[in-house]
Amino acid sequence: MKTWEENIRMVVPYTPGEQPNQPDMIKLNTNENPYPPAPGVEEILHNMPVDKLRLYPDPTAGDLVRAVASYYQLDENQVFVGVGSDDVLAMCFLTFFNGKKPILFPDITYSFYDVWADLFRIPYERPVLDENFHIRKEDYFRENGGVIFPNPNAPTGVEMPLADIEEIIRRNQDSIVIVDEAYVDFGASSALPLIDKYDNLLVVQTFSKSRSMAGMRIGFACANPVLIKYLNDVKYSFNSYTMDRTAIAAGVAAMEDVEYFRETCRKIIETREWTKEELRKLGFSFEDSKSNFIFASHETCPAEELFQALRKKHIYVRYFPKGRTHNHLRITIGTREEMEAFVAFLEKYLNHR
Repeated sequence: MKTWEENIRMVVPYTPGEQPNQPDMIKLNTNENPYPPAPGVEEILHNMPVDKLRLYPDPTAGDLVRAVASYYQLDENQVFVGVGSDDVLAMCFLTFFNGKKPILFPDITYSFYDVWADLFRIPYERPVLDENFHIRKEDYFRENGGVIFPNPNAPTGVEMPLADIEEIIRRNQDSIVIVDEAYVDFGASSALPLIDKYDNLLVVQTFSKSRSMAGMRIGFACANPVLIKYLNDVKYSFNSYTMDRTAIAAGVAAMEDVEYFRETCRKIIETREWTKEELRKLGFSFEDSKSNFIFASHETCPAEELFQALRKKHIYVRYFPKGRTHNHLRITIGTREEMEAFVAFLEKYLNHR
């Protein structure tokens, strides 16, 4: 190693899901919403005054903060916005996980957590999920430098009961607890009602899944005003203009169209439940998912074999080859037509292998 390399901050990066570009593909590998954003978003994009782009955006993203606060019936000083929930979560790690005690997050969970911990030199421990991929709340009743977990968890889709979440928060009032709710709108219960009760709680959500805006990069956190101030202090010390004008305006339009949001979530939930039944008939097993994906294994056919067979037909799902997830596929819920084509391929393949 060269001398100058000794001072480089090296980290093993997060590996994002593959982004194939096949005209006939069925893309079920990155938990994107199969439906377009709300109609108002398209209108914003068509009518965006180009001349305004020469001006810096509002550093507070005030219009978007107000839209989020209004929808969730919060005060504006309880909302923080960022460039996707990844940006928001990274800011949370940098802001709140700054002690010598290890932070805690599950051993099977969103794989960016350990990347951020390594990047920011944060010690961490990963309590093991039980045999059914459930978080054991008791594993978080110990001394720590902070707690973070998704609900529903990823890639498992398993929801933790709100009462268990509250107990984790209550048992850790000397630490910050972050509940990552990227998938909460697909049938799970949100911890947002608890932010007025517990000053150590942050709830993080995203526009990427339920609001069909993964390509726009909008995320937000909700918490008591003191935590939001700390987050903003770090954000403004890092980059004052994190949200661009287009994202702010499109985000407001998406947040205001409540009926469209509810309808697309309803369709995804219905398709998910139909897909569960079809997969069970084909010999798949999985824990009950409250997300827009299913984390499934087959009774006789290895996950890697299915992954490769699907890929050859330009049907893309996510495969995690290491550890306890090695025989599972994470299957995003697409449109009903896409899921029917997916199930039809599986039926044919499994009957002829």
